[in-house]
Amino acid sequence: MKKFRVAEKFVSINGESRLAGELAVFIRFTGCGLRCSYCDTAWALSPDAPHELMSLEDIVDYVKNTGITNVTLTGGEPLMQQAVTDLVAELIGTNHKVEIETNGAVSIKELSELSDTLGLTDELSVTLDYKCPSSLMEDRMLMDNYDYLREYDTVKFVVGTVEDMLRAKEIIDRYSLIEKKIKVYLSPVYGELEYKDIVQFMMDNKMNGVRFQLQQHKIIWDPDMRGV
Repeated sequence: MKKFRVAEKFVSINGESRLAGELAVFIRFTGCGLRCSYCDTAWALSPDAPHELMSLEDIVDYVKNTGITNVTLTGGEPLMQQAVTDLVAELIGTNHKVEIETNGAVSIKELSELSDTLGLTDELSVTLDYKCPSSLMEDRMLMDNYDYLREYDTVKFVVGTVEDMLRAKEIIDRYSLIEKKIKVYLSPVYGELEYKDIVQFMMDNKMNGVRFQLQQHKIIWDPDMRGV
């Protein structure tokens, strides 16, 4: 039986993405192929980081027992977990809405195919990161992923410099994300850019349809607190 490496599981508000402010069950997996300069979950990057082994049934039972409808699969990188699409299908089959936060360096093709096979709408959403220059991981971005985005999905640009914001605008325009009704967010690297500077950049560049986003959980709780 396949076991998932779960670094932590908890209920909180969704601090970012299209469901920001709503309650969600978070399942955080260990392991990530990237090493972003600003990573705020570096403790979970190694596959062997502290974790518990949980079966698909264990995770689904945990989620059911919380009584919460929204589920966020995160990491680390959740798409590095074998059989993650099986987990997604099972969660959706038990009347949950699933969001997967992925780093942009792993293919989302299987998720797109699952969505087509099951005829899904907003039951499944992908939040796809684009790693801007200051992350030092931009060369790892898998641009084929932009062929598989649906209107229920989100592209998130974590920005820490003016160069990052310029690159975000370039990608938004190149892939016609707004025209395709993809949700797009600019989110500041915590403690770097002034929030007002990001908003000013958006105004100066007439970035209609793009949203400025703060990580709400870092405002409500200590920015380094886990399990929130």
